[in-house]
Amino acid sequence: MKVYLNGYPNTWLSPYTILEKVIFWREINYDEPMIERWVIVLTPFCEALQFVRKLFSPTIRYVKVDHYDTYSMDYTLAYIILPMLKQLQETKHGAPFTEDKDVPKELRSTSAPPKENEWDTDDNHFKRWDYILDEMIWAFEQKLKDDDTGEFFDHTDCEGLPFEEKIKKVKVDRKGLKAHNDRKAKGFLLFGKYYENLWD
Repeated sequence: MKVYLNGYPNTWLSPYTILEKVIFWREINYDEPMIERWVIVLTPFCEALQFVRKLFSPTIRYVKVDHYDTYSMDYTLAYIILPMLKQLQETKHGAPFTEDKDVPKELRSTSAPPKENEWDTDDNHFKRWDYILDEMIWAFEQKLKDDDTGEFFDHTDCEGLPFEEKIKKVKVDRKGLKAHNDRKAKGFLLFGKYYENLWD
């Protein structure tokens, strides 16, 4: 797989920005007739400049998928998704609205102190999003481990036995294994549910 994506180029230069730089010694009143005339004059120049800037810094969106990338597509995508989730966790500037049922009771809006105004966010609003991102990250980390369930299988009594006998003697922590797999599945479900909220 090869992926080439450049940043989101900001090619637009506003006529208002130009006027703010040129007339730096005073505050600009945008309703002023002289300013409106200058905006009309500068707009075609700004549009032409935007066109030229787009020519020299085009948006690049190139993805080449090789046939082996889909042998285990869930594993291949995890290599891309995990570092992006970790970066989002570190650099995020906000949090979307989340559902109480997706977090433990102590993080729910009903567990937060009462809000001063109806439109305010509760004290757990950002904590809920942190928890949900942590669960997604944990799930994808497990996906990339060579053996994320090995700790639930005890092979100590199996040394030197034939394969058929080993299978019978292996001790399995079924409760722990189920809890582990349920948590991983929940992390992937949260990723799907909040996919359109993965923004910074």
